[in-house]
Amino acid sequence: MHRILAFLTLVAVVGTARAQDDGFKPLFNGKDLTGWYNVNCAPSTWFVKDNMIITTGKPTGYLRTDKQYENFILEFDWLHAPNPKGSVGNSGLFVWGDPIPAVGTGYTRSIEVQVLVNLNVKDTYTSQGDLFSIWGAKCKPDRPHPKGWERCLPSEDRCKGEFEWNHYKAVANNGVLKLHVNGKEVSGVHESNPRKGYLALESEGSECRFKNLKIKELPSTNPKASEICDVDKGWKCLFTGLDLAGWKATDEHKAHWKMGDGVLIYDGKAKGESELWSTGNYGDFELVCDWRGPGSGDYGIKVRGSKTEEMVVLRSDKKANDWNRSIIRLQGNRVTLRTNNKIVVDDMPFPNKLAATGAIALSTAGPAVQFRNVFIRELKKDE
Repeated sequence: MHRILAFLTLVAVVGTARAQDDGFKPLFNGKDLTGWYNVNCAPSTWFVKDNMIITTGKPTGYLRTDKQYENFILEFDWLHAPNPKGSVGNSGLFVWGDPIPAVGTGYTRSIEVQVLVNLNVKDTYTSQGDLFSIWGAKCKPDRPHPKGWERCLPSEDRCKGEFEWNHYKAVANNGVLKLHVNGKEVSGVHESNPRKGYLALESEGSECRFKNLKIKELPSTNPKASEICDVDKGWKCLFTGLDLAGWKATDEHKAHWKMGDGVLIYDGKAKGESELWSTGNYGDFELVCDWRGPGSGDYGIKVRGSKTEEMVVLRSDKKANDWNRSIIRLQGNRVTLRTNNKIVVDDMPFPNKLAATGAIALSTAGPAVQFRNVFIRELKKDE
């Protein structure tokens, strides 16, 4: 009898070992967000509870992996909990994404795996597992979209409704992405670009829950440099997307500077408080800032608590109210400014010597202006 029990125990152990040796690794430890990075949401947007990653849906943004992935099999379960019941529940999985959002948006350039309930529009989109390119990514749907979009509509309806768990399996290989919904393949895209990058969960308006995330990496198919997303350099978002936390906001500021869903809107009507200073101090840094205004106006970034003449002025040749992306690099007393991929200021000195460290300010001496995606990273000595 003891030999039989020992044999059965050995069989059970071997079976468990084989199950664990299937090549899959947990993408979520069930306890905290280790291995994930909150890109552009408030600290309260993403949290862990009962072995689930949960998003409140506010603000719009995403939680991405710390590392990039190329070819893989990813499996996870999701559930939408819209409030009120019956309202739209919107979220998604971003595949092959960049570390920070695309210009003027809360989303990353990527291929999106739709995670949606209570919204279906014939020949347009569904709540059944659409695949599509967003914000500069490219792909070809396995079946042509009725409107010619880069979007694959599912071959059949397999998703359950709100407050019910669904299982997704995404298989990515050499720019091909296939989605299995509750056990069956229903949609796919190919010739995707990029085809290596970060994976991310989306926050977009309502509560969504994720669990049982696991991934199996597949051999590389050697993507070109043009097919690989940017690598994170240590960017830190200076916006919560919901409020003015992180900024020295007086009552006057709060009356005229409003943060909503990731966009900071200045109404142009403040009598005195027309600049908003950070609570943090910075030395040498690189700063990304998306901005737009109605036309001519003095918009800019003040650095290290500097004077007016030491403001980095933001101007653009785009149309009024188009989003611009400016990247400011400050080293010592010298600044480089690139706007919309064009060098505007090239390693020029400020007229007065700057302090070693100091706050930065979003500043305007003119009409209304909007800011979004303000990211900063402090430079190392050898950069």
